Amino acid sequence: QVQLVESGGGLVQAGGSLRLSCAASGRAFSSYAMGWFRQAPGKEREFVAAVYWSGSMTYYANSVKGRFTISRDNAKNTVYLQMNSLRPEDTAVYYCAANTVISSWQEAGAYDYWGQGTQVTVSS
Repeated sequence: QVQLVESGGGLVQAGGSLRLSCAASGRAFSSYAMGWFRQAPGKEREFVAAVYWSGSMTYYANSVKGRFTISRDNAKNTVYLQMNSLRPEDTAVYYCAANTVISSWQEAGAYDYWGQGTQVTVSS
């Protein structure tokens, strides 16, 4: 098993930046593919970004492509989400997720382990 703890959320003005972190503990971090999802009030949880076990491949939702960057540091057991050019529609609770085998990168059901979430609020 792996335990995930997100941090770095907060309130930022439109056009600003935030960096989210997800610290993992438990089994070998490098054996997990990692993803970020978000959920806005009244909406379903949606895929944001994902990164391969080694960090060599990344995937992004079209809505964040070119603005967000996912990365991981296996030596620090941490995955990051750098968010630039933030928009009010990016406001949501952001969740870190993990699994050793991923059947579909964009499906929340493909991830077995989840953090508690961190709130990101973008003001206009």
